[in-house]
Amino acid sequence: MQVRIGVTNIPREIEVELADDTDADSLRTSVEQLLASGAGMLWLTDRKGHQIGVVVEKLAYIDLGSGADHSRIGFGAL
Repeated sequence: MQVRIGVTNIPREIEVELADDTDADSLRTSVEQLLASGAGMLWLTDRKGHQIGVVVEKLAYIDLGSGADHSRIGFGAL
């Protein structure tokens, strides 16, 4: 699953490729709980085992997508 994270005051987004079996609903619930608490770090582990942490206060948005969306090449019609 592909995750894109927007961070306040930074023009580029962070892209993380998580394991295909990552549960998007569980991840979304975890992020919502962190945002409700207002403190802490969001930690994600990518496919290669790298850990990425973002301070919750700095989150602008999180886009949860599928790996299939990321691998498309060329033009397509919907």
